[in-house]
Amino acid sequence: MYSLLIVLAAVFGCVAGLLVPRARYRLSVEPEEEWRSAGPCGHAVGGWLGRARCAVCAGGYGVGALPSAALTALVCASLAAVVGIRPELVVWLAAAPMAVLLAGVDVSVRRLPDVLTLPLAAGVAGLLGVAALMPGAAGSWWGALWGGLAMGGGYFGLFLVHPGGMGFGDAKLAVGLGCVLGWYGWAVLFLGAFAGLLLGSLYGMALLVTRRARRGEALAFGPFMIAGAWLGVLIGGATSG
Repeated sequence: MYSLLIVLAAVFGCVAGLLVPRARYRLSVEPEEEWRSAGPCGHAVGGWLGRARCAVCAGGYGVGALPSAALTALVCASLAAVVGIRPELVVWLAAAPMAVLLAGVDVSVRRLPDVLTLPLAAGVAGLLGVAALMPGAAGSWWGALWGGLAMGGGYFGLFLVHPGGMGFGDAKLAVGLGCVLGWYGWAVLFLGAFAGLLLGSLYGMALLVTRRARRGEALAFGPFMIAGAWLGVLIGGATSG
């Protein structure tokens, strides 16, 4: 049964990951631009979900589907392996494809769109409220809400202090991630938040040392925040209950 859960989670992640590339392509625009409605070939892009490939000329655009499918499958399988059959696992699996999409958009254009960050925060908070009412839940809904407020407030403070290095989108993303981490308590919240900051800082230092970036240059920080939250959930799921 346990092995089947992991396999099913991996299959879900793979299928969900295959649907990410088109949305990533359409959302990867500058803040003042409209969402993309046509591919580089000029043909219209139909819908939001699916491969980033033109239905008319069969030309590909954006990032291929296999990387996002493999990454989402890995994330979902690892969550299922650690969290097990608990109500919150459904929330983590539902959030994983959107987190992968957010990371991809941030890498592409250094932007975390409100159309993704705000529904993620609201969806996670609402679904965790439902999960908290079900038997077997290993976390606290109030802890999740306080976690979202604390992490969002912390990143908003960083944005005010250094807006050139930390974007307002990072603060909005932090609300959803804080809810995820706060579900397992303050220790997991601090650990996940610190892991994201550490990973981002190490990557930034590596870019400076290799001269691939200049001091003060903006960095896509969302992927590291998401990676830190993922690590925090794995630790929280392994140590709770």
